Amino acid sequence: MRKIWLALTMLVPLLLAGCGYNTLQTEDEQVKASWAEVVNQYQRRADLVPNLVSTVKGYAQQEREVLTQVTEARARAGSVQVTPAMLDDPQAFARFQAAQGQLTSSLSRLLIVSENYPQLKSDANFRDLQAQLEGTENRITVARNRYIQAVQAYNTTVRSFPSNLTARAFGYKEKPSFSVANETEIAKPPRVEFGTTPGAQPASAASSN
Repeated sequence: MRKIWLALTMLVPLLLAGCGYNTLQTEDEQVKASWAEVVNQYQRRADLVPNLVSTVKGYAQQEREVLTQVTEARARAGSVQVTPAMLDDPQAFARFQAAQGQLTSSLSRLLIVSENYPQLKSDANFRDLQAQLEGTENRITVARNRYIQAVQAYNTTVRSFPSNLTARAFGYKEKPSFSVANETEIAKPPRVEFGTTPGAQPASAASSN
């Protein structure tokens, strides 16, 4: 009897490895790690928004609509509860992506509007915040790409035979990923028609004087 148990003890790990269980474990952990980095970078961006809005408001108080949109978009993005369970809930994931996409769009609009205020553009604090924001957007892109790759590998394992049988037995399901096409559409910079603003002239008007 002892020999039988010993044989089973040695056989089970081999069976689990051969059926993809260990691969599923590894790839699942990679997805979680990649997702944590995505959330970290989005939070880094959210932390920059209040100072950015405050700085712009000091030079362009009349741009209330744009400033309000950024503030509200940040609040909506922050209201989406980010939990590990989101990775198993496509609808919750879609809400997260939509909220972050709206914040991306609002920030794009804010930076476009800032082009109409030379004094704002020359403000050292604004330039520093803009550089931090650009760097964070790059980090977000990198983190999202890593997450997309991790999910692609994991989902392939979940769908492939014979690991799909193991996934079904242990409750591993496909995880949602970012839709690059939709995010690009959401984040398209809006068209802003610049006019003469109090305290600052558009570059075209200044050059004509």
